[in-house]
Amino acid sequence: MRLRTVFTDSGESRAQVRIDGQWYTSSASEVASLLTQPDWRSTLGGQVGAGSAERVAPVVLNPTKIVCCGHNYRAHIEELGHPTPQFPTLFAKFADTLTAWDSDIALPGPAESVMFDWEAELAVVVGAELRHADRDTARAAIAGYTVANDFSVRSWQRRTPQWLQGKAFDATTPLGPELVTPEEIDPADGLRITCRVNGVQEQVGSTDDLVFDAPELLSYISSFTTLRPGDLVLTGTPGGVGTAHKPPRYLCGGDVVETEIEGIGVLRNRITAAST
Repeated sequence: MRLRTVFTDSGESRAQVRIDGQWYTSSASEVASLLTQPDWRSTLGGQVGAGSAERVAPVVLNPTKIVCCGHNYRAHIEELGHPTPQFPTLFAKFADTLTAWDSDIALPGPAESVMFDWEAELAVVVGAELRHADRDTARAAIAGYTVANDFSVRSWQRRTPQWLQGKAFDATTPLGPELVTPEEIDPADGLRITCRVNGVQEQVGSTDDLVFDAPELLSYISSFTTLRPGDLVLTGTPGGVGTAHKPPRYLCGGDVVETEIEGIGVLRNRITAAST
């Protein structure tokens, strides 16, 4: 099953569910709101979506939490020369960082100084409340998976040992285009994850290369904070980020970044120059 959030011509947001190849519009304002309904699968019904008359939004709009894991693909850890972590390396984002799968993304300053980098990521959408959850409970609480790019402002990220300030710029984390439920895909099977810049493949990896997989991350995070329906967990990026190039390579205005995960979908974002 596939779910998405759309903006209608009137500016309202609505959750849609794809059934037998057709999108149906629910009464819920977004996917996260739909997931809070315990019996949402049995109450879909709704009207047929208007298709091209609607604009696809981020899968979820206002999660209570966005928790991200860094240094989680073995290949990426190796290219950075870091040891394999014993525990997940976590940081947070805010809902304001989210943007649509096809949105333009403005550089947060002059290209030569911001060091704007790409990071293709598998994102997990929580479907049930979790607190002190074991691995099996956490797995059962996964609503589905979607695609994200954790675009990072390296110049800010490196100002202190804490990464937050380089990861939390508004409208720099595209998410979507759809949520795919676990009965359709399983990252443990090894989904191909790629990032292309101007058509050139920069990142390629497999979701079976994760040190900490989705159930383990959700279980671990729930040990110190409650996760709720619609919350997001970003699972990290594979090797091939711009900062690991020799010399490093960063994004400029006019670059087009495509982020793809096999079986889920593609983000396509154009980078625009900073406004003056």
